[in-house]
Amino acid sequence: MLRLKKRNQHDIVCLMEEKQKTAVVAIVGRPSSGKSTFLNTASGEKVSIVSPIPQTTRNAVRGIVNTSYGQLVFVDTPGYHNSEKKLNMKLRTVAEEQLKDADLILYIIDSTRKPAEEETLLADLISAFREKTIIGINKIDLPESNPIAVRLFLEKFFPQIPKERIIEFSAEKDKNINDILLQLYNLAPEAEPLYPEEFYTDQEVDFRIAEIIREKAMNSLFDEIPHALYVEISDMEWRKSGKELWVRAFIIVERESQKGIVIGKNASMIKHIRIEAIKQIRKIFDYKVDLDLQVKVKKNWRQKDIILKKLIK
Repeated sequence: MLRLKKRNQHDIVCLMEEKQKTAVVAIVGRPSSGKSTFLNTASGEKVSIVSPIPQTTRNAVRGIVNTSYGQLVFVDTPGYHNSEKKLNMKLRTVAEEQLKDADLILYIIDSTRKPAEEETLLADLISAFREKTIIGINKIDLPESNPIAVRLFLEKFFPQIPKERIIEFSAEKDKNINDILLQLYNLAPEAEPLYPEEFYTDQEVDFRIAEIIREKAMNSLFDEIPHALYVEISDMEWRKSGKELWVRAFIIVERESQKGIVIGKNASMIKHIRIEAIKQIRKIFDYKVDLDLQVKVKKNWRQKDIILKKLIK
């Protein structure tokens, strides 16, 4: 399992008793509100993939923060998007289920966007869990940020939430992240940790590799087919006396025309995606990973329940 790069203990001033606290925290918000960036910054490692493309996150991805106060197990959920498409409805269900099951909720709002109908739907859903909710107003480092407008919106849906539990922060710049952690620890119950201290995620190796490949493919194919692809790991085996992990992976698209785009002229695009994925993979794992990357077509996969059930959990 992957090793933890522990969050700086000296950044958090101890205001609590010595007893350890543990909580599962669901991170919820609209697409592109900065949920995954928060998780990666708080965890100190790349746990969740990040892309400017909405709804990059498709699973409930766990990142673990260990400090002297205890353990917070964050669950990064798909962006809450109001759409009747089968894929979007499945992603929305994942987010809703996490709200019910989590000990605490971190609701992240993008301060650069005016709260609209979609934000209203999400806030109304979360309001039923307000006693266990912390609210983060993200992207305050950007010039277009308007936290005052967000606070006016929050007054309508969360008038009972104390002001100290509404925190302006920047996930990208690691500003006021510790203030959010402190408020979560304040609400967290006293309990033994769920994971050993050295863990910063519980994701399996094949899932992590597939997600990194998908991130690089989505960001490389931004204008073409970002949502029409997923990644399937077909084979993994140890080679060179256990010193190298060989992986065969397929980027799955919906149409033959998309396959040509992913491969690119003279295989230039698939080579680029492979190289970028290997760079990121080798930063994460302490052993060499060799990647055989290919492209396959599964027509209209986003409409097939058997595939969606496998991909989205």
